[in-house]
Amino acid sequence: MSIIRIIHISATLFTLVLSAETAFSQDTTRKKTIDITSTFKPVLREAVKLNFSAALPAFDTIRPVVAYSIPKQQVKLPYQPGTLNPIALQTDSLVPWSNSHYLKVGIGNIHIPYVQGAFSGGNGRTSFLNVYGEMYAAKGKKPYQKNNLSEVQLRGTFKLADDHELSGKVGFKGQEYFLYGYQPDSLDFSKSQLKQSFQTVDGLFSFRNTNPTAYGLNYSPNLKLSAFSGKNDDKKATEENFVFNLPLQKTFGKSFGFNLGFTADITRYTPYDKSVIKNNLFLVSPALLLKTPNAYIQTGIIPSWDNTVFNMLPNILAEMTTNDQRLTLQAGWIGYYNKGSYQRFAGINPWLSEPGQLLNQRITEFYVGFKGSLANHFTYSAKGAYSKQHNVNLFVNDQVDGKTFETVYSPTLEVLQFHGELGYMLGEEFSFKSGITYNNFTKIDGQTRAWGLLPFEINGSLRWKILKDLSVKADVFGFDGAAYRTKEGDARKGEKGFDLNAGLEFRVAKSIDLWLQMNNIFNDKYQRWNQYEVYGFNILGGVIFRFNQK
Repeated sequence: MSIIRIIHISATLFTLVLSAETAFSQDTTRKKTIDITSTFKPVLREAVKLNFSAALPAFDTIRPVVAYSIPKQQVKLPYQPGTLNPIALQTDSLVPWSNSHYLKVGIGNIHIPYVQGAFSGGNGRTSFLNVYGEMYAAKGKKPYQKNNLSEVQLRGTFKLADDHELSGKVGFKGQEYFLYGYQPDSLDFSKSQLKQSFQTVDGLFSFRNTNPTAYGLNYSPNLKLSAFSGKNDDKKATEENFVFNLPLQKTFGKSFGFNLGFTADITRYTPYDKSVIKNNLFLVSPALLLKTPNAYIQTGIIPSWDNTVFNMLPNILAEMTTNDQRLTLQAGWIGYYNKGSYQRFAGINPWLSEPGQLLNQRITEFYVGFKGSLANHFTYSAKGAYSKQHNVNLFVNDQVDGKTFETVYSPTLEVLQFHGELGYMLGEEFSFKSGITYNNFTKIDGQTRAWGLLPFEINGSLRWKILKDLSVKADVFGFDGAAYRTKEGDARKGEKGFDLNAGLEFRVAKSIDLWLQMNNIFNDKYQRWNQYEVYGFNILGGVIFRFNQK
């Protein structure tokens, strides 16, 4: 190699080294980096999977017992809610008072015909007036098994001032019964001998203050008058009743009060071809009251004069309730009278003969019980009572042919009673109520049995508005037979009775409804009173005309 080429290569290398050093010496802030370029990709080895074979668990027949411990929640309110006092709804002056009128007519296999009606009037602010009437004629399959009814009532209420009100009622009621229960049935009687009619003309007048006076006084005196007559085969007995009642109540603050009442019950009875019988009863009833949100206690006595015979009756009762009003406990020791009158006796047994004596039934009763509600719709109540009764009126068949009932008395009768009720109500659409009563008659003085008194009763009532224009109803009642006396004077027990009634009502036009009523659906020929068999199954239907319907 020539010396010139060697010098040329050496110069070139020197120039390159010098250029590199100059470049590094000029950029001292640049970071050193390393760039690696490769086509290698790492791959993990596929893991080995384990396979599990599932087995069904064994069937466990033991029910687990789980215990819950729920602590009691104590809620204390720092305040007490105020009391609510209901007041009368004020009538809107822009909407006039709408009077209601209806006429109900019908016919059936027993009732020929049936008529019922009601009419109302008044302005709805200071006066209210109602007229009610009912009339029917019923006839069964047995000879002379029939009865008739004609009744009319006029009721009215008038506001005399802002805080006073006057109410009244006058009415007439006529009834006819036939004594078809004679035995043997081969006996022959004329129609006048079997026809028994009752007529009543009565009136009730009351006056009360709608708001307490400035001294916390409430009063509502009332007067009841009635003229009653019973007639059989031209033998007529009459009776006049006069009842005056004056209740007063004085309040002291919100929790205390005092009641004072006076009652005069006067009866003048004139049997056929006999002297006048007077039966007068006077009572005074003072009592102290304690009323709180959870308690109501009344403590008092009732001095009474039964035809000048003095008796002191208790008048003590108490109620204790929970804060939500769902449960109320009751207890009481009370006394009261059932007035002895021909009118009241005929209302119990229409086949009785003229009573030869009038005695007032005096009752002293001790009871305990409870009542309340569940779930805002269910209501319930139960009561157990022991009562000692004096001069108890009983009815026995006469010992000739048994078609009439004689009134006899038991000087002392002790009764152990249990009564319960259960109900359900859902507004105005559905309601149901049932009751049961058991009576155990013990220590019957003067008589061998409690003639005509029922030892056991059940009842039920259903009202259901299925649709806007369709309503149904049903009623049921049953009883265990009462004791009765045979012609020979032997004591017998009557048979049980059961009665189911059902009906419906539906609208076919704006002011016209159709209705149907079926009574004694199971056609049970029971006897509430010995020798008097009921009608059996009967059906009745008709039309209701409504007026002033919008």
